[in-house]
Amino acid sequence: MPELPEVEAARRAIEEHCLGKKITRCSAAEDPKVIDGVSPSDFESSLVGKTILAALRKGKNLWLRLDSPPFPTFQFGMTGAIYIKGVAVTKYKRSAVSSTDEWPSKYSKVFIELDDGLELSFTDKRRFAKVRLLEDPESVPPISELGPDALNELMQVNEFVDSLSKKKIAIKALLLDQSYISGIGNWIADEVLYQARIHPLQIASSLSRESCESLHRCMEEVIEKALEVGADSNQFPENWIFHSREKKPGKAFVDGKKIDFITAGGRTSAYVPELQKLKGNQSEKVRQSKSRKVMSDKNSHDQEESESSDREEEESKEAPKSKKSENATGGTKKRQKKLNDADDNGDKPQKPTKGRTKKQANMAKNSSNKRTKSGQASPPQKRKARK
Repeated sequence: MPELPEVEAARRAIEEHCLGKKITRCSAAEDPKVIDGVSPSDFESSLVGKTILAALRKGKNLWLRLDSPPFPTFQFGMTGAIYIKGVAVTKYKRSAVSSTDEWPSKYSKVFIELDDGLELSFTDKRRFAKVRLLEDPESVPPISELGPDALNELMQVNEFVDSLSKKKIAIKALLLDQSYISGIGNWIADEVLYQARIHPLQIASSLSRESCESLHRCMEEVIEKALEVGADSNQFPENWIFHSREKKPGKAFVDGKKIDFITAGGRTSAYVPELQKLKGNQSEKVRQSKSRKVMSDKNSHDQEESESSDREEEESKEAPKSKKSENATGGTKKRQKKLNDADDNGDKPQKPTKGRTKKQANMAKNSSNKRTKSGQASPPQKRKARK
């Protein structure tokens, strides 16, 4: 999302081109999600006829001071951006509206025309921004709840070191806390931690004085360099992690070193494991945690193998029984066929053999009895009659 450099670049553009000019026309979008707490018509009537005296900023918030209150304020959200027609104003890359789009853009939430014909627009593609009309922006949330601005009110180094020593929280999460320092967002936090060689999950209070001083210096340098090029990310130094932090894992490198991604402060965080290592007790805790995870995975794997082996053993025991049963059934059928053939040929039925069922034996006996009753003598009887 737009962070301090992008919002400051917009503020400077307004300060350079719009101060001392009267607002002759204004239109606000029918979008209550963005135009917060005021109707579009009330917003418009409160600005028309007023003169812009100053453009102010704190953290990621910008507001215009007019010759009388109330004042319009802009919280940029994820994709908020200021456009001035005919003036190059740097936007966050995800906020960019094509120069070939209609003017004002379909994403415009507030459009203002000044008495010299200059036009400006506040756009928001994803509608996470907030536009408000406030009597005293600095005295009410969200601006009243912000910590010192990272550009204009950054703590002195000794105060910063002392402050970090009292914070039992991961340093990345602390930098993202706007009530602690305002204006630093995800990309600046990743950049300054990379430049200072600090792991995003390192607990702030565990940082050495040297690391704290390095972090303080890197915050100043990164913000100043970004503003020096008008917050144009295409002109950021090539050795910044910024250029690769949104690439896919395995394809992200900076100065030939691999970039990894973790969640820190609730945000996806890019860092270089080779240079940004956890130190002190945290390093040991992470090692033990990884060791426990490996053992847990191994035990789980062993258990799965054991269960699989048990299943295979049970199946192997069942298989011979099944085969034996099949053979028994097949043998019974063969014996029954021989018995039937014997009956059909008038031969003496054979005695039941092992495995011959009682039912089969009875069937053979009955067949023999039937032949006797019908006058058919058995072979032995025929031989006796001839004698």
